[in-house]
Amino acid sequence: MQKKMLAIIGTIVVLFAALLFVINYKNDQAISNSDNPYGTKDLNQATIDQLDNPDYGNQILPDELEDKIDSGEAVTVYFYSPTCVYCQNTTPYLVPLTEDLGIDMKKLNLLEFPSEGNKYGIESTPTLVHFEEGEIVASIIGQRTEEEFTAFFNEYVLD
Repeated sequence: MQKKMLAIIGTIVVLFAALLFVINYKNDQAISNSDNPYGTKDLNQATIDQLDNPDYGNQILPDELEDKIDSGEAVTVYFYSPTCVYCQNTTPYLVPLTEDLGIDMKKLNLLEFPSEGNKYGIESTPTLVHFEEGEIVASIIGQRTEEEFTAFFNEYVLD
């Protein structure tokens, strides 16, 4: 009886180890075969799942954003999290809207860089912020309609 129990436990351990290997291999392949803007392989699963999604391209890393803000350059940033349901609903219509309007909207993934939210006063996602001359000019928080985003862009981003 004890030998059977050890065999069952051994089999379960081997199956879990194999499953872990397969998941890690799959994630390594996803990271290697995509355009990974993060510069690291140590990413959350939700971020890995979005690497090949064109709606989540045009990422900006924290140092690059800080440089743009410090230089006074105008920049519009979409702060989001891959695990945020509201972001998942907003991104599919917000990104094409910015492309249609010719707006270079950068995206900053707060799941990978959570301290950046505190740095810029981001309390929830999604949050869209427009910076000019090193200052926040305007922001729009939460899931909004396409019309509301269009009005925001027309008032604050498009000249």
